[in-house]
Amino acid sequence: MTVPGPATTRVTASDGVEVAVHRWGAGGEPPPVVLLHGFASSTHGNWARPGVVAALVAAGRQVIGIDARGHGTSDKPHDPRFYGEPAMAGDVRAVADALGLGRYDLAGYSMGAIVALLAAAADRRVRRLVVGGIGAGVVELGGLDTRRVRRDALVAALEAADPATIPDPAAAGFRAFADSAGADRLALAAHARVVHTGPVPLREITATTLVLAGEDDPLAVRPQLLADAIAGARLRLVPGDHLSAVGGPAFVAALVEFLDEPEERAA
Repeated sequence: MTVPGPATTRVTASDGVEVAVHRWGAGGEPPPVVLLHGFASSTHGNWARPGVVAALVAAGRQVIGIDARGHGTSDKPHDPRFYGEPAMAGDVRAVADALGLGRYDLAGYSMGAIVALLAAAADRRVRRLVVGGIGAGVVELGGLDTRRVRRDALVAALEAADPATIPDPAAAGFRAFADSAGADRLALAAHARVVHTGPVPLREITATTLVLAGEDDPLAVRPQLLADAIAGARLRLVPGDHLSAVGGPAFVAALVEFLDEPEERAA
């Protein structure tokens, strides 16, 4: 299914940063689905291009994609004080308030999954929650698994004038992805400097939750540990690694199926 281009608006956060909000489909029942993309990506790259948006619209859902600050068509300041996943979680709430959302479903991938966890822990309007591309690192480190990609190496890779000089292979991979996406590397580096490493209040999450991880994702190792830390959460493994899983048909099907389950089954 091909969907028309989104209706795009902008919402201003309390610190003055404007985030782009892309909407597809009509409102009403069931609740809308808010999508949060991964680091160096965008709503288009993470969700629209792989067909996730089309699948959700075909299932009768209104879809709302937020370009995280520093990404996509949102504002891209280069000052680290404007970044961090807690600030991005505040943007989710600001968008929900600006659009007058009641109950809504929330799905995030990688960086967006950390943002989604923080947002869901603070906002009881979140009915169902899907977090993909993350695992034990959330419980053990408080965010993305920096044992795989060190923060200092990622910052250096993003700020390097010549990508050929980057010694860390994992960081070089993120730099190559950012370059291929045409991302603002200095904005990404500003976020990487303050990436979330504190405790995530997983026990505060009341939304029915699905942890969705690629079987070969090095950034989502031991995802059962994360599912066990969230009351009533389920785990679903799908084929793929960190980059390929989210675009695969099994990921899309699992996401749509979970969000479309009757209330009594999802509970």
